[in-house]
Amino acid sequence: MGSVDKTLFLLSRGGDTLIVQIYVDDIIFGGSSHALVSSFAEQMSREFEMSLMGELQFFLGLQIKQGPEGTFVHQAKYTRDILKKFEMGDSKPMTTPMSTNTALDADEDGRRLDIQFAVCLCARYQASPRTSHRQAVKRIFRYLKFTPELGLWYSSGSSLSLRGFSDADHASCQIDRKSTSGTCQLLGTSLVSWSSRKQASVSLSTTKRAVASCRSRLLWMKATLSDFGLRFGKIPLLVDSTSAISVAKNPVLHSRTKHIDVRFHFLRDHYEKGDIDLVHVASENQLADIFTKPLEFGTFVRLRGELGVLQVEGVDNALIKGEIESQWTSLIALLV
Repeated sequence: MGSVDKTLFLLSRGGDTLIVQIYVDDIIFGGSSHALVSSFAEQMSREFEMSLMGELQFFLGLQIKQGPEGTFVHQAKYTRDILKKFEMGDSKPMTTPMSTNTALDADEDGRRLDIQFAVCLCARYQASPRTSHRQAVKRIFRYLKFTPELGLWYSSGSSLSLRGFSDADHASCQIDRKSTSGTCQLLGTSLVSWSSRKQASVSLSTTKRAVASCRSRLLWMKATLSDFGLRFGKIPLLVDSTSAISVAKNPVLHSRTKHIDVRFHFLRDHYEKGDIDLVHVASENQLADIFTKPLEFGTFVRLRGELGVLQVEGVDNALIKGEIESQWTSLIALLV
């Protein structure tokens, strides 16, 4: 059993590895040996009433393509289904999900649209959606129409380095001036996790709070990956705020940092222990920027590509249409 993730199980036998992940009544398992995978499937079938679904192709609404060069995860079917459901299949496509000029607020003077409540994706205003919020959601649908087959590409040849990016859009909320934090964590070139979150309170140190959040995720990943026998030294956390780096590396608590909460001091503690290394990155190369605010088309597409988000046709045809030739065999089973 994993030391951090208690739904993760690993077995090593004769130089081969079996990995099992449980999600409620779904089980994903894979291994470096077909014999080991088959043996596990047979044993589970004897012990439990279950259906072996075969090669992992669908999971929790995700479509998965496996091949020798890597794995491609996308939601093309779900995207088409949701466009059809809300009669947006013939809408004009948009190249970005939100205009850089968009500034949503409560819109107290706008018309109420209760029918839009259940499908309003602008979650901050879903309790009281208005016309402006509907227009913002429709733009997202039109972006989906433009890019229905976007997905994440995970290269099998990716290096095993761990790094994180953290950013914040200062006082971006039009109502209460709370900031939006954006973080992402990568294993090699593969995007593993990400978040875009409105901060819980107004702060003068928005980037510092985002950094603290990213730090927690990186430490969790580091502990989880240790179950796979992977060891990491000081993990780089890339930020474009020189002040955040200065405060984290300054051992002296002076008057200008008294307002910073305990989470950031915890970050500094891990920096001093050698777990995390705060590294400056130019703002134009800050990958987490895409999770904090609307971007113009060129920047949006560039950052999206650097995060490994590709179109299906951008992936090798051998991966999409050919047979699975990877050393790893991933299967899915359903406990019934």
